[in-house]
Amino acid sequence: MTVQLVPTAGGLGALTRTGERAVVMTMGALHEGHAALIRAARDRVGADGQVVVTVFVNPLQFGAGEDLDRYPRTLDADLVVAEKAGADAVFAPSGEEVYPGGEPEVRISAGAMGDRLEGAYRPGHFGGMLTVVAKLLHLTAPDVAFYGQKDAQQLALITRMARDLNFPVEIMGVPTVREDDGLALSSRNRYLTAEERPTALALSRALFAGRRAGLAAAGAQDREAPGPVADPDAVRAAAQQVLDEAAGLRPPLALDYLGLVDPADFTDVARDFTGEAVLAVAAKVGTTRLIDNVRLQFGAAR
Repeated sequence: MTVQLVPTAGGLGALTRTGERAVVMTMGALHEGHAALIRAARDRVGADGQVVVTVFVNPLQFGAGEDLDRYPRTLDADLVVAEKAGADAVFAPSGEEVYPGGEPEVRISAGAMGDRLEGAYRPGHFGGMLTVVAKLLHLTAPDVAFYGQKDAQQLALITRMARDLNFPVEIMGVPTVREDDGLALSSRNRYLTAEERPTALALSRALFAGRRAGLAAAGAQDREAPGPVADPDAVRAAAQQVLDEAAGLRPPLALDYLGLVDPADFTDVARDFTGEAVLAVAAKVGTTRLIDNVRLQFGAAR
């Protein structure tokens, strides 16, 4: 199968469509994490369905001083990754194609959830993200859309937008893919120097330490999958200790936030919380900002 490059909405409309259509939205610089999303989409729609990958670096979700200009553009390599993973088409529109006449006057609001954690450090980011996701959902018209759980707050907001605004699409999350040393796969990992990488590993080590502390408090064995966890305070404290130690490394880790939150609205969980929670972290190593998270279960699932 040869993947088809589609640069325009008109070209999308001309694609022969049989069975379900799945979309995987990316900003390019595809890696194994994106490939896992594409494979999940292919598994869902089967041989008779259609998998469309979007590649668009969205200027609306980059704030002042962020890395829009240096964000990697690797379309030729992206086509190879998409094809190997099972995509039928790559929709790679220009800025003018997505935003004819310039940035849109009317945009999607991320609401209160969009101001928490990531939103507090990146004002306007989630509104810009939801605006382009809404546009791409309209343009690609999928039955199902796949997003990575690494961007947990993004996934939660897209899920909420689809529900609140009655988008006729099923939103699916796919577990985070990690490198052998535990670092969550990200297009921004390529910015890390050899000296910065050991510091960057503190993010995943902190999350895993928090999970182990919770499992120990619950009398359970450590494992990769979310399991029964007790005592949110123990989870937070164990993760924070790893991050505090990393602040003394060279180069140091500069923490933006560590949060243990309810994935329904990204508010902090209370000590008596039950159900699934997200332990999320964001920090800078040098000039590279990284995010990561793990999912935990407190008590019986709600």
